Amino acid sequence: MITGSESITDVVEKYPQTVQVFEKYGMHCFGCMAARFENVEQGALAHGIDVASLIEDLNKTVNNH
Repeated sequence: MITGSESITDVVEKYPQTVQVFEKYGMHCFGCMAARFENVEQGALAHGIDVASLIEDLNKTVNNH
């Protein structure tokens, strides 16, 4: 389960299918240096994204695979 405290890079490495969710929310940062240090929540907030919605969609994607 993704909680938001994981780094963006860790989530993408563990669950590659989440790339499409990050892209849907306009977060194309999974390849940048900040993705290693920012957690999902921090990245979402930096982009003005609703954290709860993003985490919900990420978990739906993970659970459907």
